[in-house]
Amino acid sequence: MEKGKLRIGVLFDEIMIPLWSYKMIEAIKSKQYCELILALRNKPEKKSKKNTFEKISKYSEAGLFWIWSMIDKRLSEYSPDAFEPKNLKDLLSADTTYISIQMNNDHLNESELEAIKKYKLDILIRIGFSPCNKKLTKVARFGIWSFNQFENDLIKEGPAGIREVLQGTDETEIILQTTIGNRKKAIFLDKTSFSTDCFSINRNRNNYYWKALSIMPIKIQELHHLGEELFFEKVKALNKRPNFNSKKEYSTPTNKEMLTYAPKLIFQKIKNKIDFTFHYYQWILMFGLGSTNKISTEYSRFQKMIPPKDRFWADPFVISRNGKYYIFIEELIYKENKGYICLIEMDELGNYTEPVKVLEQNYHLSYPFLIEDNGELYMIPESKQNNTIELYKCTNFPLKWELEKVLMNNIKAVDSTILFKDNKYWLFCNITQSPGPSAQDELCLFYSDTLISDTWKSHPLNPIVSDFKKSRPAGKLFSYKNKLYRPSQNGLKHYGYGMKINQVIELNETTYKEKEVDSIYPEWDDHIIATHTLNSADNLTIIDARIRRKKQNKILKRARGMAYNTSLLFYKLKTNLMLQTLSLKWPMVDLLVSSLFYELV
Repeated sequence: MEKGKLRIGVLFDEIMIPLWSYKMIEAIKSKQYCELILALRNKPEKKSKKNTFEKISKYSEAGLFWIWSMIDKRLSEYSPDAFEPKNLKDLLSADTTYISIQMNNDHLNESELEAIKKYKLDILIRIGFSPCNKKLTKVARFGIWSFNQFENDLIKEGPAGIREVLQGTDETEIILQTTIGNRKKAIFLDKTSFSTDCFSINRNRNNYYWKALSIMPIKIQELHHLGEELFFEKVKALNKRPNFNSKKEYSTPTNKEMLTYAPKLIFQKIKNKIDFTFHYYQWILMFGLGSTNKISTEYSRFQKMIPPKDRFWADPFVISRNGKYYIFIEELIYKENKGYICLIEMDELGNYTEPVKVLEQNYHLSYPFLIEDNGELYMIPESKQNNTIELYKCTNFPLKWELEKVLMNNIKAVDSTILFKDNKYWLFCNITQSPGPSAQDELCLFYSDTLISDTWKSHPLNPIVSDFKKSRPAGKLFSYKNKLYRPSQNGLKHYGYGMKINQVIELNETTYKEKEVDSIYPEWDDHIIATHTLNSADNLTIIDARIRRKKQNKILKRARGMAYNTSLLFYKLKTNLMLQTLSLKWPMVDLLVSSLFYELV
């Protein structure tokens, strides 16, 4: 394929399309290598009005689901709304042709088909949920691109992102496929997934479509970058493997199914509410001191560094100097809800000082990545809230830091991590490219000849990793036995659940390849539910971990006070003749009251 512009068409049902698809078309249209040629609307057939009985009948089998969905929508909070209606015509330019025809199998005739073929489309993007005429699969060179919940199926209609919540599945998958010509099965193009929101159907659906938004532009970019031959060689290799589908076909859950699912969801929500009433979750630090200069991996032997209950410590980065370890962390006081950077000093025996604040701004700071360059020490704390990637220089070690350079502006990047390799600086970071998707999802790579630069070049394969289970950085890259590894966060069950260790196979200006070689799960301690940063220097390895702690809240204090007053009353009544008599007959009464009183005191 020549490196000309890709001719894009859009197939849709209504001119008012959901916000997620509007943003997707807008992103595609903004690319220099794409041009929106045709907007093809599926003109609906005239349908006879349904009587009241038919309307009731339509919802009778799934009435409980619709009721549940309405209640869930009122109780759930999410923003922005992926389904906010937007007018597609706002994106159509003077060069875009708008056609409205009926596209079901009965009405699309050969003359209309030939008229559409004249636009010589490369890709026809399908938005909406109405099945389209199979004849249309011949009008675009690379077929009709659409999203699905199953691989290699032409049409599997049904509400996406719902059954994963009801069934308690950890992740929700999104499939990008194309249908070309008379093929019986769709061609699998790509797959991504995100962590299922286990408490809300509507939030999970919202997340589904915001996540789907980015896949289509990425694959179109890849098609243009690689060219037709190389692109479809990769696609062919993907479709050679066997495809086993053990999932239930998507459809609106029936009343019978909802009677099974709803109690589980209600129980889970009640359990979660009770848990957060009596407990809270806190990030702490853990460290291990080895005898040699290598990363310690025996986490069950690590010592805990637990902050006061009003704050957390996370994202530890460490540097060794003059027989001491200098640990830079994010500290966040809950009532302030804004992170800043602190320093903890540790000796070779593991004795450490209280944290000292070294860097604070009027916006949130975290993930204080450290890098030494030309004899100077620099820090790149996460400053997503300020829409920047900032480089700070240490002007008086270790306490004084000053802004040296804003490396990037107008960017929502998290956990920027730099590697110096082959005389270039490689900057890894996760970027939120639209308002809906999580920062967990897409890892991007930039490179520069110098560290202090504001002209970082984007890697042509960006995002180089699109997987919430292993994209987001979890600390600096490290070498082990002459091989390079990138630690990454695993957000499968929840944010910061665990880590993946990925071996970097190839890294240059045109290619990036890595493979997963190991996983770290928070299983060595029953009180730990997450760990998401790993760093080391000399003999010290340090991680963070999230633990569950009891709250000292008003409800607990009141209950404890009532129990105390009750036991005190009974204890005083022991002098009463009747209680003394009972105690003589049943010594256990006296023992129970006395032990309860002394326990509460």
